[in-house]
Amino acid sequence: MVTSEAMDKTITVELITYRRHRLYGKPVRSQNSFLAHDPENECHVGDEVVIEESRPISKRKTWRLREIVGRAEIKPEEEALSIDTAAI
Repeated sequence: MVTSEAMDKTITVELITYRRHRLYGKPVRSQNSFLAHDPENECHVGDEVVIEESRPISKRKTWRLREIVGRAEIKPEEEALSIDTAAI
C-alpha cells in the first residue's frame, strides 16, 4: 500500500503483517516501510502495488515499482474538494 508520494519519482510503500505472539497467542501487527522508484510518478496514496528489489538507486531506495495491482478509490467529496482548491 502506498502511503506517500511527496518525493519526485519515489513512493513510500508500507507492508503490514500480522502474526501470533508465540506465548500469548494474541495477534501482533508489524509494519515495514520501503522507498521504491516510480519513474513516471503514476502511483498515488492508497494504491496497492507490487515492488521488486533492484540495485541501489539512492541511499535508501533499493526497490522498484513492478506493477499497480489496485487503484485507490477517490470519494466524490474529496474530488469536489480537490477541484475547489485547484480553482483558487
